Amino acid sequence: MRGILLDTHVWVWVSTENNKALSRRARDLLKEGGQKWISAISCWELAKLAEKQRITFSIPVLTWIRRSLNEYSINVVDLSPEIAVESTQLKGFHGDPADQIIVATSRVLGIPLVTSNKRILGFKDVETVC
Repeated sequence: MRGILLDTHVWVWVSTENNKALSRRARDLLKEGGQKWISAISCWELAKLAEKQRITFSIPVLTWIRRSLNEYSINVVDLSPEIAVESTQLKGFHGDPADQIIVATSRVLGIPLVTSNKRILGFKDVETVC
């Protein structure tokens, strides 16, 4: 499996065509047409943001998720036992479980994580593109 893993906020930016906060390198990677992936936890994270009204959609969240995945050719990586265990072994990483699973997904799959999350960017044991 090759490609890039999108952090949750990057997935939203890609899907709303609002990725100006990303570096030229990150935008180029997105345009190159390689496989784009998100962790399954990103679907949960997005649904929680909608539940808390920190993000709003004009359509039901599940419809938005399915449409985004289809229209932007984004694949979902399921939570595997390897990813679950890896997420608990990130020495020195902060305690947000969603971020832990996203970072672990990148590490287990061996693909770079596109993010602008400063707490993730500060963790040197994951390949990131900001």
